[in-house]
Amino acid sequence: MSVEQFLSLTPSPVLSAIIWAVIIIAILYLARSTVHAALRSVGGIMHNALRLGSRSISRAEARLEDRNREVLLATGREAKERVIEREFERVGDSVDKDLSKYPALRRRLNEAIARIDEDHQSAIDVPPSPPGWTKAVEVVAKIDAPSDYMIGNILSDIHKSLVKAHNQAIEEYRKASAVRHKILTGMMPQWIKIQQTLSSVTKNIDSLLKRSRAIDRHMKEYEDIVKGTDRAVQTLSSSSLVQFFVSALILVVALGGATVNFSLIARPMAEMVGGTNFIGSFRAADIAALVIILVEITMGLFLMEAMRITRLFPVIGALPDKMRVRMIYVTFTILFLLATVEAGLAYMREILLQDELATSAILRGDAALLAPNDFQWITTAAQMGMGFVLPFALVFVAIPLETFVHSMRTVVGVVGIGLLRTIALLMRVLGNTFRHGATFLQQLYDLLIIVPLWIEHMVVGKRNKSASQFREVSL
Repeated sequence: MSVEQFLSLTPSPVLSAIIWAVIIIAILYLARSTVHAALRSVGGIMHNALRLGSRSISRAEARLEDRNREVLLATGREAKERVIEREFERVGDSVDKDLSKYPALRRRLNEAIARIDEDHQSAIDVPPSPPGWTKAVEVVAKIDAPSDYMIGNILSDIHKSLVKAHNQAIEEYRKASAVRHKILTGMMPQWIKIQQTLSSVTKNIDSLLKRSRAIDRHMKEYEDIVKGTDRAVQTLSSSSLVQFFVSALILVVALGGATVNFSLIARPMAEMVGGTNFIGSFRAADIAALVIILVEITMGLFLMEAMRITRLFPVIGALPDKMRVRMIYVTFTILFLLATVEAGLAYMREILLQDELATSAILRGDAALLAPNDFQWITTAAQMGMGFVLPFALVFVAIPLETFVHSMRTVVGVVGIGLLRTIALLMRVLGNTFRHGATFLQQLYDLLIIVPLWIEHMVVGKRNKSASQFREVSL
């Protein structure tokens, strides 16, 4: 029996379609409660499962956020302790330096003050006052000379003596005043010396006050970090993000320097190790050049750790000072030897390049290229200088590497929190979608059987109306 025969209940296709529609609607109507229950069950199961998953992810997000907060505060506390320790060391060095100079400074001040006091006492000595008998001179000068020649000569001699004595007294007064002014003038260097000494003291005090204010600011930030305030967490988080991207940029630049260094020594290393030897799918010369660069970076990292500039390896920083100084000398010596080797390899690279150019020129028959180049030493010196300097430049990679490692923990935590939060949100949205989708499918299912539902609604309404009328009659 074919499908067409099965559908053709009557000779009229329209009538057959109507009959089948009535049958299907009746079946759907009879299965309405079962289908509704199934949709509600599926929607509820999916909604509850996604909701539980969202809650679990939210709890994991909260734990990760707390962990990230602890790591951030611990890192910030350690960094702030290092800053405060350094500030206290600077203040201690400044105080020790100033206090060690204080006895000499006090002695110089006392000596300068004593000299000034002596000069002042000398300067305040009253110079000889002009003679008080000047009026007598004037009186004698006005006496009329008598007729006696002898008396007149005597009076004239007296007048001359008085005038001479008067002039001598005035000259002594002037000399005394000049000596006094000279003493006062000699006091100026002492005053200048005292002023300079006091200016130096004032400068040192201002420097200490400035550093003390900086310490107060750092201590306030340290207290906020210890208390775990939200402001401190936000500040440390933004600072970690900035440090992460800045250190990543510097590491990219350092990677470029390492690439240049690799290109300088890879070619001559092929002559030393052998250009046809392979370790796996890599040339042995390339691996040897890479190992040299990595050893240089490692030595630079150990050198920075021994100098206590970085703190990636606490074991190195905790070594005794004598052992740590020895480690500084050893690592620097190894680094210097490797830099010398790289300079030699760079020189060898230039020689190999010139040999290849000469060989190719001979094969082409171009004799012009075989002439000596007077400026070839510039290129050779530049390559040797780069080969010697780049290993020491790679030493400072340890600083951004430490910053990158410490800030990466915070950045990874922030990214993980954002990812978990997004997944939890999507699961909540998807759970609500399943719940409301089940309700929508129920409404859509009822829309297909709206005619039987309408008939049922009419029948139920009439039955309820008849029942209410019967109760009224009974009462």
